[in-house]
This record gives sequence, structure tokens and C-alpha cells, in this order.
Amino acid sequence: MPSLRHLLSPSLLLSFSLVLSLAPALRAAPATSLFDGHSLAGWEGDAKWWRVADGALTGGSTTEKVPRNFFLATTRSFQNFELRLQLKLTGVPNTGMINSGVQIRSLRVPADTEMSGYQVDAGDKWWGKLYDESRRNKVIAEPLDAVAADAAVKKGDWNDYRIRTEGPRIRAWINGVPTVDYTEADPAIAADGQIALQIHSGGIALVQVKDVTVEELPPTPGAPTWDKVGHPKPRDPNAKKKKAAPAATPATK
Repeated sequence: MPSLRHLLSPSLLLSFSLVLSLAPALRAAPATSLFDGHSLAGWEGDAKWWRVADGALTGGSTTEKVPRNFFLATTRSFQNFELRLQLKLTGVPNTGMINSGVQIRSLRVPADTEMSGYQVDAGDKWWGKLYDESRRNKVIAEPLDAVAADAAVKKGDWNDYRIRTEGPRIRAWINGVPTVDYTEADPAIAADGQIALQIHSGGIALVQVKDVTVEELPPTPGAPTWDKVGHPKPRDPNAKKKKAAPAATPATK
């Protein structure tokens, strides 16, 4: 029986060999840890509001209201990836907004504590939403099933976040429940940037994050980047801010 090499033309053999040679580059890299469990190596942020405590990246305070949004960001930039982490959000009720979130494909806003980019949200009335922080300043994707997303959350306890970005598509899960499936339609929105953690301004609140791993996926050829579309500009002081959902009005008799 003739071999495959004898059946294929030289040009097809060359193409086949090229595909084989590129195959390793097209595979996703193995997942790596972004947190060593005891230091802020690989991260940058305000040391007053971010530290390592009890083996977790920790932001906020148990005694003091958080005056502004503060972010702890990776020193590296990422494009396509699958991010996994454990997040716990606690706080003192009725002291203000108790909220956090995971920033992806984001950059810091000049001369500000803010970051600009996508945020997979965390907090009462915000679990499972995709917010565009300090850019479009609005929710750009509601949960796929708000009731299921809220039911999946272990409030005051550890929650598994899984976030996957591939080209313009962003998906997220909380404790295995799908919450976000969003495809970016605006070609001027960057598809790269830092990963970051937020502690939101408002109340006495604490966010803790551990078991942070990222599996980098092959980059998207020609994808928009911050360098191409322009870096964040100083924040407009009159820009809308994310606010806590209004409390339910007690029923009257």
C-alpha cells in the first residue's frame, strides 16, 4: 500500500507540515497561578486598602467606610483567557454600598483610583451583571437568568468565579451557573488589558480573593488593543457612578 507521503503532492505536504509546526502555538497554555498565597507579587494597588490576610488577597476594611473605588491589578496584561478564582464579599449592613467585582481587559485611569474596562460584578442586586467601569458607565449585560444567578451565590461565603474571554465574546459563571454571555459589537473597545479586583466605595466592606488561576488562550489576530484604540483619559467628575439598588418599599396596610 502506498504511503501518505506518496499520495500527497509536494505542495500539500508542505501545507500539512506547516499546520503541524504551528499546532503547539495554537494550543492554550496550561493554567498558572496569579497569587502565591502570601504576598502581592505580580499585583499593584493602594497598600492602605489592599493586602494579604488569611491567605487571601484582601481589600477594604472591617471598621472604616471605603471612601473611593480601589483596585488591585495584575502587573501583566492579558487578552484571551480563562480566569478562575474564589471570591468572598462581606460587610456591615446599612453603612453604604457593599460591592466588588472582577475587572478584565482593563487599564488604570490617569490620576485616579479608577480602572476602565469590563467588570464582572459582585454584590447584592449586582451578582452576575457585566458592567463597563469608567468607560460607558453602565450595565452592558444583565444576567442570563437573574433568579438562577442570585440563587447560586453563597452570600457571605466563598464563590467560584469563572470568566472566559475569546475574541469579542465574554462569558462568566458563578458557582457553575452561567451568568454572562456577551459579544462586543464596538470595534473601538479594547480586547486586552489587566485583570483586577475591586472594593467599591460606600460602606464598611471587605472582599477576599484566593485560588486565582489563569489559562491563556491563543490571541485573536487583529483584535483591538488599548494601544490601538487609545488609553483611558482622565475621568469626568460628572460621570455617572454605579449606585446601590434602592431598598424595597415596605408594604403598607
